[in-house]
Amino acid sequence: MFKYKDVQRVERISKDDFYHNFYKTQTPVVVEKLTEDWPAYKKWNFDYIKEIAGDKIVPLYNNDPVSADKKVNEPDARMKMSEYIDLLLKGPTDLRIFLFNLLKQAPSLQNDFSFPDLGLNLFKSLPMLFFGGAGSNVFMHFDIDLANILHFHFAGEKQCILVPPSDTKYMYKLPYANICREDIDFDNPDFEKWPALKYVNTYKVHLSHGEMLYMPEGWWHYMQYLTPGFSMSLRSLAKRPANFTNAVLNLFVKRNYDNYMRKKHGKKWLDSKNEKAIINTNKVLQSL
Repeated sequence: MFKYKDVQRVERISKDDFYHNFYKTQTPVVVEKLTEDWPAYKKWNFDYIKEIAGDKIVPLYNNDPVSADKKVNEPDARMKMSEYIDLLLKGPTDLRIFLFNLLKQAPSLQNDFSFPDLGLNLFKSLPMLFFGGAGSNVFMHFDIDLANILHFHFAGEKQCILVPPSDTKYMYKLPYANICREDIDFDNPDFEKWPALKYVNTYKVHLSHGEMLYMPEGWWHYMQYLTPGFSMSLRSLAKRPANFTNAVLNLFVKRNYDNYMRKKHGKKWLDSKNEKAIINTNKVLQSL
């Protein structure tokens, strides 16, 4: 098992404290009571979401491995939000909602929160919601745009495992992608099969209703819903020049190239990326 470190927790935080102690140092933090004066703190539950957006058709994703037949972030299914919430509350399901855009889908929800003044230039047009059922998880990845992320959780309990970008070399990362090999079990890692993981620094975070997790640029994260729940992410551009450059390459070059190669070579391309992930990581181990 990993030896997890704790992420610092504070009840509230000032702009200067956040900016200098966490943003500038690129250190994650949980702020427990930032949302208590938002209408969302009392209103955001599944009944309210059904009332506001129950008729919206939403994209759903499962935990199946990446397929050569699909593009990056292509959904596995679609259904009405009300039907999906009913499914969540019936029992365990691995179907998740990924990137539900508030502005486009349910603009009235924006009246329920405010953009926190923490010294970040947050994208006002990109508040996104994420939904999941008990036991569902989001595979280990880092965000393709290497953004600074403010991640707010509502209506349940959620667990997050974080890994700093400095440990990417040990993560069996796939080429041209922001994920690692999907056959790694990050709940119970096999260090004999994946020896580089022994060198990874891992942090574990538990999020309850209304709490915010700050995830700095390029941090890996693996999230598991302990109960049915949903989260909102606000984001700002990567400020470090190297991260900004890599974000542009990820979005406009690597992703398109990967989609092209999937279409052209199918499973052969995916197999070659999985193999390359082991080769590249083993080279790092040999240099230690």
